[in-house]
Amino acid sequence: MIVHQLIVGGMGVCCYILGCEETKEAAVIDPGGNEEKILAEVKNLGLELKYIIATHGHADHVCCNRILKEQTGAQIIMHEDDDQFFSKDAVIKFFSVLGLEHSPKADITVKDGDTIILGNEKLAVIHTPGHTPGGMCLYNAPNLFTGDTLFAGGIGRTDFPGGSHNQLLESINEKLFVLPNNTIVWPGHGYGGSSSTIGEEKQGNPYL
Repeated sequence: MIVHQLIVGGMGVCCYILGCEETKEAAVIDPGGNEEKILAEVKNLGLELKYIIATHGHADHVCCNRILKEQTGAQIIMHEDDDQFFSKDAVIKFFSVLGLEHSPKADITVKDGDTIILGNEKLAVIHTPGHTPGGMCLYNAPNLFTGDTLFAGGIGRTDFPGGSHNQLLESINEKLFVLPNNTIVWPGHGYGGSSSTIGEEKQGNPYL
């Protein structure tokens, strides 16, 4: 699988372009800004965008969902819990202080255990609530796209509406740390580095 990392937007979101080498179908994970840069990279890689996937619904990760959908026809995928939570008027109002556009409703909602098919590749959906109710990670061995659940040397904040510190720790320990130690962690922000491994996070993450 093609994995291409871009740092986008004013909040330094790690956006990922994933592609099937055989069919050239592509997905973008967390397009948090710089849509022209993202589209140019998709084109440069010779890919055709099929999906826009949100690891969670925070505006810094989804603010380009609408424009990418309009320009490419790609479908938006989000966990069903975040699709509902981030459609609430009170939640939209709270996060509007960021000055970023919220995502349109998802075209496709997923839940824990679902599989997203991308050409000849498969992304396993792992529901990891805590940062948000419908936060999720995407697994295509050895690659794990963790959004704001797990960073290199850090974890996601839980003080926003819908967050739960205990739930986040449970998600990491019970759903991510059971994966092989050589699993590559591709985080939603590069606060402690642009990538890591599950083994490194087990041994050295000070929050865990």
